[in-house]
Amino acid sequence: MFRLSILNLLRKSYSSRTVFIGGVTLYMIDQEKYAVVTGASSGIGWFIAAELAKKGYSIVAVSNQGPELHKLKSELQALYSIHVRVFDCDLSKNDAAEKVFEFCVKNKLQIEVLVNNAGILIYGELTRIDVEQTKSILQLHMDTPAMLCRMFGAAMVETGKGYMMNVSSISSVMPYPFISLYGPTKTFIRQFTKALRFEMNDTGVHVSCLLPGATATALYDPEKVNLTLAMRLGVMKTPEDVAKAGVKSMFNQRKECVPGVFNKFIMLFVRIVPDFLIAFIYRKKKNEFVK
Repeated sequence: MFRLSILNLLRKSYSSRTVFIGGVTLYMIDQEKYAVVTGASSGIGWFIAAELAKKGYSIVAVSNQGPELHKLKSELQALYSIHVRVFDCDLSKNDAAEKVFEFCVKNKLQIEVLVNNAGILIYGELTRIDVEQTKSILQLHMDTPAMLCRMFGAAMVETGKGYMMNVSSISSVMPYPFISLYGPTKTFIRQFTKALRFEMNDTGVHVSCLLPGATATALYDPEKVNLTLAMRLGVMKTPEDVAKAGVKSMFNQRKECVPGVFNKFIMLFVRIVPDFLIAFIYRKKKNEFVK
């Protein structure tokens, strides 16, 4: 009798749902909801994880920077009543998305939020960029996010709820020299997210896109860029501000979020920049590189 009472109590406390995805059975515990955040080891991803933890989400923190992920785990678990699962993974590898999904399946985690944030900036002319680096940014910015949306999106559709946010950039409207890999791959993320949002309509799964501008992260060398002045002038945002705006927009079910008035202006202005001006700037910058 006592044993039956305990079993009934467990059933009430941890109501489970069984979901079938591609022949794989997922047993998900409703009591603890998780958010997968890629690139959570620093910058915008770190603060997105923190914002979600504030809202009661446990975190699956994914990156190839293990020590930083464990630091994030220690900080968030000390501040909030949540759990952080660290998954050290190179998301620029072909099988990265499958590994992240399998990790969540194996640990029977209920994933309610997916944030595709991981990214790298490679600056230079395409023909001078290392081949392996080229493959890495294409995989990281396009294949891996799309596959993560495919797998976690299907699971969310089965449960009838969920949020997915893909991090693009205002450079998605800038097909400019020296960022010929970064800008266009961010364009893919933005357009992919728009299309997926239509497909997820009426499923209970909400899809949004975050388009940050210049952000005070490790991408910028403080010896070359006056970060304090840039933030004071409003041409650069802190990663914390960007994360807050993005998470708020996602839960408000907005299509896109461009944090900051200056960035909104830039996205409108660059559309009318003539090609001859882009070519002039390119020639000038190229000469600087040669020197």
